[in-house]
Amino acid sequence: MYFVKLDHSLELGENVVHKVFIESLTSGYADVIQRGLEWTGVAGTLRHSDRVYVKPNLTFPHFRKGVMTNPEAIENLIICLKNYTGNITICEADSGGYNRFSMDDVFVKVGLTALAKRYGVQLCNLSFQKPKLFTVRSRFLTHTVPLPACLLDECDLFITMPVPKIHMNTGISISIKNQWGVIQEPAQRLRLHPYFKEVIYMVNKSLPKSMSIVDGKYGLTGSGPMRGDVIDLNWLLVADNIFAADLVSSHLVGINPKRIAYLRYILQKEGLFDFSGVEFNCDYRKFVAATPFHLVREWTDYPGVMAFNSRLIAYLGYESPIANLLHQLLYMFREPFYEYDHKNS
Repeated sequence: MYFVKLDHSLELGENVVHKVFIESLTSGYADVIQRGLEWTGVAGTLRHSDRVYVKPNLTFPHFRKGVMTNPEAIENLIICLKNYTGNITICEADSGGYNRFSMDDVFVKVGLTALAKRYGVQLCNLSFQKPKLFTVRSRFLTHTVPLPACLLDECDLFITMPVPKIHMNTGISISIKNQWGVIQEPAQRLRLHPYFKEVIYMVNKSLPKSMSIVDGKYGLTGSGPMRGDVIDLNWLLVADNIFAADLVSSHLVGINPKRIAYLRYILQKEGLFDFSGVEFNCDYRKFVAATPFHLVREWTDYPGVMAFNSRLIAYLGYESPIANLLHQLLYMFREPFYEYDHKNS
């Protein structure tokens, strides 16, 4: 392992324009993904030797609409990418937070193991890759964050594939938040939660050339990111910039990004205050959700919210000698997000 120092100075020029493609999924994923890659200019830059890593959102033990990236979207992206390069890897790390589960098992259950074999692409569980160590400052503290070396040294294009959903701790989860899953250890993510906005910005800035394909076939409103109400959105967004993708996507689901703490922090650093630096392929307003997404918390959600924002409470809830007892007490009133659903699937 070795440390890498990041320079977070702004690299945006005054005339930088990010390209965002939005289209209906009425006719399916394949044609829309292809046209999105072409319109944003990404397709024209791909070479036969390029190594592409695709990071979907696989944050549950089995597929759930609005919670995870649709396997159909992943398959159609792979089909499109195969026209340009055969060096394609689908990647994700173990998930589940306090109730960790294996991403290798998820690959099997959602059909990605069979898909990888069928199309001759690679699967990578990032939890077991050699790490590079990054440091990030937050509130006068310095934190060490391990990231997979393969994403940083062996990747020519990184594609994040999130779904638009409400998140009880961060407010919303789309492209930027999806990279929380490249921090290799779920326990480390829990420890870093109180410093989320600084850490997730560093994670995204550390990546090589990157872009976003937001799978908006379904979204999730209410008590996300695991529960809530599934909304049929029926659109796909392709952006040549991850930050611009979230600026636009949040508006599409009726959320003002300035009201989301980490988005306000990051978009200000990127100079993305409005759509003046964004070029669209069409009028984005026709894809705005008829009913804005909203956050609904139950009282049993608040211990997690407090742990997300406090290092002391996070320690008590996840690392201390009484952590198991506290979870047992919580589960007297609320089913575990992962174990319960897994048993009854």
